[in-house]
Amino acid sequence: MRKLVLMDHDGGVDDLLSQLLLLTMQEIELLGITVTPADCFIEPALESSYKLLQVTQKEHIPLGRGEYYGINAFPSEWRARPEVINALPMLINLPRAPDPYTYPAAVDLIVKKLMQASGTVQILLTGPCSNLVFALEKQPELKNKIAQVVWMAGAFDVPGNVQTYQHNGTAEWNAFWDPISTQKLVALQLPLVFVPLDVTNHVPVTKSFLSRLAAQLSYPLSHLAGQMWAMTIDTIPSYHYVYYMWDILATSFLLIPQAFTTKPVQVNVSTRPPNAGQTYVDEHGWTATRVTGVDIASFYEFILTQFKK
Repeated sequence: MRKLVLMDHDGGVDDLLSQLLLLTMQEIELLGITVTPADCFIEPALESSYKLLQVTQKEHIPLGRGEYYGINAFPSEWRARPEVINALPMLINLPRAPDPYTYPAAVDLIVKKLMQASGTVQILLTGPCSNLVFALEKQPELKNKIAQVVWMAGAFDVPGNVQTYQHNGTAEWNAFWDPISTQKLVALQLPLVFVPLDVTNHVPVTKSFLSRLAAQLSYPLSHLAGQMWAMTIDTIPSYHYVYYMWDILATSFLLIPQAFTTKPVQVNVSTRPPNAGQTYVDEHGWTATRVTGVDIASFYEFILTQFKK
């Protein structure tokens, strides 16, 4: 029996690659995809999401439009990347995507799909967690339909990746965008798995990996993924950041959990400056699971294999 999964992403290059990766997983039934306007502008991000459904012939999977714009906005130059993705050679001439304002609200789609699900559902979050939190505030009983939440978020024993005013650099962006919802999600005491910067820092997007992917260009999804990853080389200037496989790593956890090591952790979240969005260990905090390591070679091989499908 296939695993039931709902995905919420926020439209960045890594998020869209993660959606593409998820669409290759035959072991998974993807019930729906919701998009948060965090690391994207919502209209082109929904277009990109739909185009990836077209490429994989899965247009039947419903999309939901996030209507909440968070507390701490991502930089605008990062948010514009879906516009470039929509112009890639493999995507630009696909049939026109629907009007983005015809999609249901993300919160409503999450509620609907959880209510209709024949069993418990895994939630994959590669952006902020706000839509899921709002859905569970609207229908608290749906907590029982959630088997696990896998969230690319947080930084525990390493510096964060937020560099902005009134912040000390301890937070990761997905948690920082809406620190209040981050704290609420942890407090819900769901089976929550953090895939934090501590482990994603070990899986950079390297030119050696891109070279191996380029050797697979006869496979259409490898070709498309290679085009998308090539965009990341200058997405974030290297003197500020390195581009990692943040969301791809979290997505892989759904199918190859045996390649990861985890441990339980007591977590708390700051909601105020100067460390808003910081996730930290607190003996009085809430229980969650933290990914602490990954078999890097197995992970990269898994990605290369999936994009041959």
